[in-house]
Amino acid sequence: MKRRRFIRNTFLSVVGMGVGVGVYAKMIEPFWLEFVRRKMPVRNLPPALAGKTLMQISDIHVGNQFDYQFIIDSFIKARDYQPDIVVYTGDYVTYRTDQQLKQLEEVMEKSAVKGKLGTVAILGNHDYGINWVMPEVAEHIVRVFGWYDIPVLRNCGYDVAGLNFIGFDDYWGLNFRPHDAMRGYIADVPTIALCHNPDVCDMNVWNNYQGWILSGHTHGGQFKPPFLDPPVLPVKNKRYSAGEIDLYDGRTLYINRALGNLHQMRFNVRPEITLFELEEDNSILHTALLRQGYGGQANPPTEA
Repeated sequence: MKRRRFIRNTFLSVVGMGVGVGVYAKMIEPFWLEFVRRKMPVRNLPPALAGKTLMQISDIHVGNQFDYQFIIDSFIKARDYQPDIVVYTGDYVTYRTDQQLKQLEEVMEKSAVKGKLGTVAILGNHDYGINWVMPEVAEHIVRVFGWYDIPVLRNCGYDVAGLNFIGFDDYWGLNFRPHDAMRGYIADVPTIALCHNPDVCDMNVWNNYQGWILSGHTHGGQFKPPFLDPPVLPVKNKRYSAGEIDLYDGRTLYINRALGNLHQMRFNVRPEITLFELEEDNSILHTALLRQGYGGQANPPTEA
């Protein structure tokens, strides 16, 4: 009888824990926003930008499968930080019908987040509609951002107060032209690259670029068992999960965990808005790599 009671109690405890984790992952963590703070050293940063805040917002996924009031509330909280520069790094809708475009319009009308010095955006794969083959969806999103004077960078650059932004169109979309994006890169100009899908970091398109690359796309896997890697990531390079990643060649990748959700389920991967503090980067490594011409590879240079 004692053995049966022990087995029964153990079974009930396991079931109870499973139900508790399920409720947490479905109803709590997807709405438990974290504002993540990071330093961002940038070579040749204009002195006037030192100490300024750059905010990254990514993957809001407005859609009818997710309570987008959370996005509106999160944007309102983000505005309270009064960021100097704001960058959006793609996937604004989970497109099924034009209803999601109307929902995005509502989000932007009620709570668009803009920087005091400037704001820029790029597109993600979901911004090209179903199966990423609907350019009319992308064009509509570009127009919506245009209503708020937010340029969407599609393989081009844009200057904000002396800081250059290079924006790649989406890797899986219809307009991916990375060589066009990097054509205007000048090594001595302080630059930050915006690229929704971090797999692009492994392509030979970077023109010896040295600096930060801000990405999204992965959502950090949305489910991460403790002490283990996320079991599912929508990238070829499984190193590209979330957070700051040194690419060992003068480039630093940062992958935002996403504000929204493709599916309303998160565990150990809270939604994120990132706040970077800009500062001058005087590191010897960056200068040495630049002089030696390294760049565009995801592995460190080796000695002869």
